[in-house]
Amino acid sequence: MRKSKTLARIRNGEPIRTCVLGHYIPAYVCHAARAGYDCIWIDLEHRAMTLREVQALLAFSHLYDIDILMRPPTLEKTGIYRYLEDGAAGILIPFVSTPQKAKMLVDAVKFPPIGDRGIDNAGLDADFLIHDPDEYVAWANQETFLAVQIETPEAVHNAEAIAAVEGVDIVFVGPGDLGLRLRQSGEMTLDDAWEIVAAACKKHGKAFGGPTMGIKEMQKRHQQGAQLLVNSSEFHGWSSGLADEIKQFDELD
Repeated sequence: MRKSKTLARIRNGEPIRTCVLGHYIPAYVCHAARAGYDCIWIDLEHRAMTLREVQALLAFSHLYDIDILMRPPTLEKTGIYRYLEDGAAGILIPFVSTPQKAKMLVDAVKFPPIGDRGIDNAGLDADFLIHDPDEYVAWANQETFLAVQIETPEAVHNAEAIAAVEGVDIVFVGPGDLGLRLRQSGEMTLDDAWEIVAAACKKHGKAFGGPTMGIKEMQKRHQQGAQLLVNSSEFHGWSSGLADEIKQFDELD
């Protein structure tokens, strides 16, 4: 059973080198691992893949030894932890605005005594072997992780209570949805929200982070203490690469 590179980075106080994948591109998993990334965030909230495509990407992640942080399209309990059984290293859930919801998610992804996840012990996460159940449960609670997204003003106000929930491993600031709502409410800036989350996580010893595109944003959040730093996506790579390379046609004689 593999060990999480994300959790190793957290325990060593190091940044987690993270990129994003929203389409079924097996080669991306290989190239991200070879480039030195620790974790690929696979987004199934805004993108669609079949179950078999997801399982294939998770198998490739084990082959190339890189974490997959899966954002599922469901809150159904067995639907969430099945991604862990299929080999995901972590689960990322959007719109976690209360500690009660955070605890519900802990119940779904952590085994007793922390949560209430059901045991299978025969999936890719267990190398398709039947391990001693207590050994398997201890490994899973130690080497898989839960990240919860702060995306509403309510979530910011509850950041300390959310960070205090046992079993929440990473608090993830979602600047798109959170920024939209904060601009509408006017109650604080996005930078204010990052500061509140940073303070809450520091108090409760939890890692935090989020999308940090561009070196200035990466440095700014890293200086606040953020460890999960997302700086690349295949979508951005395609769009920027095509936009740059089309210019070569203008240089033709």
